[in-house]
Amino acid sequence: MFNWLAELLSPFYYPALIIAASYFFILSLANHYEMWRFTLGPEILDGPLVSVLIPARNEEKNIERCLNSLRNQMYKNFEILVINDNSTDNTGGILSRIAVADSRVRVFNGSPLPDDWYGKPFALHQLSQHAKGEILLFTDADTVHSPASISWAVTNLHGLKADMISGYIGQIFLKFGEVVTVPLMFFLTGFVIPLFVNRFSRLSCFSAAIGQYIAIRREVFDAIGGCESFKKKTSEDIYMARYVKRMGYSTRFLNITEHVKCRMYKGYRSAVEGIGKNIFDFLGKKTLVIFLMAIAVFFFLFFPFPLLVFCIIHSSPWTLHILIVNILYTLTWIFMFLGQRLNWLYGLLWPLMFLNLLYMAAWSWFRTISGRGFLWKDRVVG
Repeated sequence: MFNWLAELLSPFYYPALIIAASYFFILSLANHYEMWRFTLGPEILDGPLVSVLIPARNEEKNIERCLNSLRNQMYKNFEILVINDNSTDNTGGILSRIAVADSRVRVFNGSPLPDDWYGKPFALHQLSQHAKGEILLFTDADTVHSPASISWAVTNLHGLKADMISGYIGQIFLKFGEVVTVPLMFFLTGFVIPLFVNRFSRLSCFSAAIGQYIAIRREVFDAIGGCESFKKKTSEDIYMARYVKRMGYSTRFLNITEHVKCRMYKGYRSAVEGIGKNIFDFLGKKTLVIFLMAIAVFFFLFFPFPLLVFCIIHSSPWTLHILIVNILYTLTWIFMFLGQRLNWLYGLLWPLMFLNLLYMAAWSWFRTISGRGFLWKDRVVG
């Protein structure tokens, strides 16, 4: 049985695996170099007004630490706007206390959520209407910023002549379920988007963003229609970058690990729900696309590992080929983790990560087409 299958696959599958694994390895190294080469250190300490916009819904455990880190900035000209998005915990009380102590912090109470908006885009929309800055810096309530965070944004927007910047911030993992789920965001630059192409291409498909940290020029934000352009998107960050690119503006994806940290999710279930809700939306909610993606992920990214075990047991003549593929995938993930200043040993878990990605893709598709949506921040989206 195996010999027959090996003969059937050998003319195209094994060579295709070698080519794919080599491409992904080179792509991840090229993207790491791209982010490292073009990321500028924080140098500008005064300049245009920066409006830091933070949506906060039931964030009593995080918001004070986030705001304290942002209040302690080297950059001089900034304001902090926070919206208490109909929280049911003590978020509002904490915000009121901080706003009294620091005039740079302005707090707003969120309006009821309209039917044709999702929660986060509507919260950002309300914040943007109150912002006075030439630069808008969107960040999440569970992030912690170094004193150079705002300076870093201004320096890179100015130095790179970019209209919008985003990138990977420093991720914190405390549980195994987080380790095999959250790093799947690195899939963007390890297996999907060549960042060097984004530098000169006008195609929106090459742009990327992470909503934990996005800096954009106000005039550009207004030109794309503000948050109304992605008001019904769960992956609003990606769509913001795509619309900016589509309008002919420049986007850059950089490395922000030194200046912003975050523990995105607490445990496996919350990580699956947080990242999984964006997968089908990221693919345009097209069933054929997610089906083809799942096939590609299974046969070209996950299957090489069990196939290696099978080849070793059966002393297959293709064992060396599959071993090389597995080594390339392992090195790809190790270098991605090293690039994010994380434990390189996490890179050995890539088969579980890809298997987990397949599960989340199926879950994301089912929850969307069944009409059940996703429960996020006590609201149903998708």
